[in-house]
Amino acid sequence: MKYKTHKSKPHMQSENKKTNHKRKILHTMLRTTDMQKSVDFYTRILGMKVLRTLDQPDEKYTLCFIGYENEADSCVIELTYNYGVSHYEAGNSFGHIAISVDNCKQACEEINILGGNITLPATPLKGSNEIIAFVSDPDGYQIELIQRPH
Repeated sequence: MKYKTHKSKPHMQSENKKTNHKRKILHTMLRTTDMQKSVDFYTRILGMKVLRTLDQPDEKYTLCFIGYENEADSCVIELTYNYGVSHYEAGNSFGHIAISVDNCKQACEEINILGGNITLPATPLKGSNEIIAFVSDPDGYQIELIQRPH
């Protein structure tokens, strides 16, 4: 299927000529019911690092920013824990987060050994040279692992 593309409006281009401000995606936010389990999953199992945290007891929430590189250079994940919330309805509109890996099968084996939940083992993607797999985080969010040819 082909999609019609439109020329970007000047104020929405990746570099705004008037302000010299480069636009980029900074983070995506995922709500979690157990911050420690989520931090453990993303750091110990997926190899990310905690970049910064913010605890707001008066507002009853905690944020934890995690990623492979610092926020200035890379898109990261913002984990949000709202005090006292033990369940979220994920709905059906969110799909997944994708992470590139050098070897999809090996990554799945390592994740499995570390206690991760593989929901789709390493599988060649039809019509492509990519190999993909899926793993579920502690709150059920899907993480796609993608191995692309070098």
